[in-house]
Amino acid sequence: MTRLAVRKTYKLFVGGAFPRSESGRSYAVYDAEGAFLANAALASRKDARDAVVAARKAFGGWSGRTAHNRGQILYRIAEMLEGRRSQFVDEVAAGEGLDRDRAQGVVDESIDRWVWYAGWADKVAQVVGASNPVAGPYFDFSVPEPTGVVAVVAPQDSSLLGLVSVVAPVIVTGNTCVVLASERHPLPAITLAEVLATSDLPGGVINILTGNAAEVAPWLASHMDVNALDLTGVDDQAQAADLERAAADNLKRVTRPPVRRPDWTADPGLDRLTAYLETKTVWHPIGI
Repeated sequence: MTRLAVRKTYKLFVGGAFPRSESGRSYAVYDAEGAFLANAALASRKDARDAVVAARKAFGGWSGRTAHNRGQILYRIAEMLEGRRSQFVDEVAAGEGLDRDRAQGVVDESIDRWVWYAGWADKVAQVVGASNPVAGPYFDFSVPEPTGVVAVVAPQDSSLLGLVSVVAPVIVTGNTCVVLASERHPLPAITLAEVLATSDLPGGVINILTGNAAEVAPWLASHMDVNALDLTGVDDQAQAADLERAAADNLKRVTRPPVRRPDWTADPGLDRLTAYLETKTVWHPIGI
């Protein structure tokens, strides 16, 4: 007798749990050749609100952890991803139409990217902070602090490496996030969510939604409890401008989408680490 495979149900990842969309909707996901792969949850406005609530709830505890501990947790994510390397290779190859060797390279880069950002967790404050000279009997320090809840539209064309490259720098500095995964290639994002759920990362630090960015992103852009917006995955510059205007209502920090498609294999640099940091200046009298 031929055994029937157990088909996987792809859900959202909100608050450390895997709910279906409250709307009950889903959409078909196809591989690069047009063959059916799976049904993914189609997130709604309510799902986006729930994800923001979860991210805000997690922010205090996550930002209050030591930088060293956040680095340990990001490294643990890399460990868990390494253990499921073969599954990620299969999903990236099918979704993005890559041969197996190239897909293996993408997955390896994604694992290394987690490790790279983990190493910056307890160093970025020394690089971007400062002890400032002042004319008076005071110590004056500039100290970086996380912005808060960041909404991220992940790259459409790079379902794993691009996703990791926009999410890891957000959370390593103490922010929490709501991520809209690639609409065309969402499966690696939900498999990554399963890694996150077993990697010591507190629930709500990363929340992953799948579906139509054009439907969900405007609600995240205008949400008053979202502090920053990363529009890297918005391909339409006119749509990006509309989202930026919606974000202006509560003065969100906004990262505009690049005019040219980024090379996700290049050295990531520090721009994404510092994009969602605020600088607090502390004055203290000398001798007290």
